[in-house]
Amino acid sequence: MPELTSTPKLIICLLILSLYPISLKARPFILVLSQDDIKDSAASTDDESAADWDDFGDSESMTEENLDPGSWSPVFEPSIDPGAINGSYYITISKMMSAVTNGDVRVMEEATSEVESAAMEGDPHARSVLGFLYGRGMMRERNKGKAFLYHHFAAEGGNIQSKMAVAYTYLRQDMHDKAVILYAELAEIAVNSFLISKDSPVIEPIRIHNGAEENKGALRKSRGEDDEAFQILEYQAQKGNAGAMYKIGLFYYFGLRGLRRDRTKALMWFSKAADKGEPQSMEFLGEIYARGAGVERNYTKALEWLTHAARQQLYSAYNGIGYLYVKGYGVEKKNYTKAKEYFEKAADNEEAGGHYNLGVMYYKGIGVKRDVKLACKYFLVAANAGHQKAFYQLAKMFHTGVGLKKNLHMATALYKLVAERGPWSSLSRWALESYLKGDVGKAFLLYSRMAELGYEVAQSNAAWILDKYGEGSMCMGESGFCTDAERHQCAHSLWWQASEQGNEHAALLIGDAYYYGRGTQRDYERAAEAYMHARLQSNAQAMFNLGYMHEHGQGLPLDLHLAKRYYDQALEVDPAAKLPVTLALTSLWIRKNYADSFLVRLIDSLPEVYPRVEAWVENVIMEEGNATILTLFVCLITVLYLRERQRRNAVQAAGDVALPNQPNEHAAAPFN
Repeated sequence: MPELTSTPKLIICLLILSLYPISLKARPFILVLSQDDIKDSAASTDDESAADWDDFGDSESMTEENLDPGSWSPVFEPSIDPGAINGSYYITISKMMSAVTNGDVRVMEEATSEVESAAMEGDPHARSVLGFLYGRGMMRERNKGKAFLYHHFAAEGGNIQSKMAVAYTYLRQDMHDKAVILYAELAEIAVNSFLISKDSPVIEPIRIHNGAEENKGALRKSRGEDDEAFQILEYQAQKGNAGAMYKIGLFYYFGLRGLRRDRTKALMWFSKAADKGEPQSMEFLGEIYARGAGVERNYTKALEWLTHAARQQLYSAYNGIGYLYVKGYGVEKKNYTKAKEYFEKAADNEEAGGHYNLGVMYYKGIGVKRDVKLACKYFLVAANAGHQKAFYQLAKMFHTGVGLKKNLHMATALYKLVAERGPWSSLSRWALESYLKGDVGKAFLLYSRMAELGYEVAQSNAAWILDKYGEGSMCMGESGFCTDAERHQCAHSLWWQASEQGNEHAALLIGDAYYYGRGTQRDYERAAEAYMHARLQSNAQAMFNLGYMHEHGQGLPLDLHLAKRYYDQALEVDPAAKLPVTLALTSLWIRKNYADSFLVRLIDSLPEVYPRVEAWVENVIMEEGNATILTLFVCLITVLYLRERQRRNAVQAAGDVALPNQPNEHAAAPFN
């Protein structure tokens, strides 16, 4: 096992490559730690019981409804019977979904009244939905105060999604001391749903847009069983390809690529692949039996399958075996020495889970002398590989000040990162499925719910749907369908929240909204603030806009030198900006050398003239009758031009044919 040594100046950069080959590209999360962050701790402290192992992985016997009470999964997952849980609540949720699908305001108002009645009777899940409706201004007057109040009491009553909403509210207000407590609880619930022998694939919510355009590439890969690539993979599996069998089992187990999660189908494909000797399927069968996921829990079978996988040099399986020895499951008794040996084998082969599990042993002093500093280093190595449980442990260290200096900002960020992987992230799957089926109204409602919980991708998706589809988004306002003003205000709010979380496109749109007064009051200073935020994300358009605002003194001081600097930065970031930057620099040169001249006045008048020219082209040239006449005229000119060119070519050809009969001296005459 490679030795972990400290350095005089430890700088560790953690880049969360949080996606496996089957997942989609995510916004990277980068954590940089210096030696100052590492806290000198005693080898052993009494903040936690050294005899306790982390119980992650024991909670699979709990259903998603237990981990996420009030989840909307019974409405979307056919394997779950809503009537067996809370019939009237889920009937009301189904009504809401039907209302936004069909654009039925009456049914939406009826469902809202039912939610309100249940909330008044103390139902925490109904209170959560009512908080969502008040927060978004759906069939009730938009009221952030009431929204927070309902979410607060819903969270107190056990609704986990409301707890996410309250935590995000505290985070936006920089109340990290309160946010960190809630996110810590949420992250622990999320971790309880993770795998035991390896890190779960990080399933990021898919961004349905790419800037202003639909993200067709990502959407094409998310059409489930209708996707051509999946059909080819399924064909290969049916023909006996073990690797294809494993991938299909994986897709069904986690609900990837737009597929409905189906543990029965996953078990079938894993079993078929394992019979052909596919080691990763063997490992997953070990996971399934250890967790009792869709089968009766059987630790003996779990150990057998994990052992088969390990014999084929699948090093992540060593983690599962070591875990069983720590817990004493499927073996004669607990054996920390053997567990440590298995974890070291995994770590020696660069398996992140091995580093994580060794970190837990040293952190809690299980079978070894407690060493928090060494545990921290193991967690850092695991986190560097994108291991979610390792991030949870680092968050705890930042939160408690054990091993790392107390840092509530960092703890909150890491807890939130892990919490967003919890069971409630299923909302993203259902929203995407609805969008791909053309049910934009349902997709918007589900993305709006996720947006309230603090998911940046959902915030930008919901805002994009409003901008893209307008009335077709089936957006419900305070008293029916959203007015234009309500729709603009809602999109503006969603883009703003996304921009706060680092979405450069959202920040750019917010800047444009304030600059042009779209859906809000024109405010050059706030526009500059938004463009500055996008610039920090290396957005060339934002840099260009800041240069323009400095050049004209709009919202920023008139400063031609700073303007040039921003124009130059835009070109450095995006070489495609060469033409607009060249024109802008020409404008700067004219403004500097010919101040108050006719040319400067002409340049300054262009922003006012251009819209008029554009409107004239649209209203006059592009008017149906005029456009037809113009098209015919262009065609006539084109025909005449082509005929004239043909005539000239014919004359030239005739001249070329005559040249060989001419005396040579005539041909040489021009050189005399």
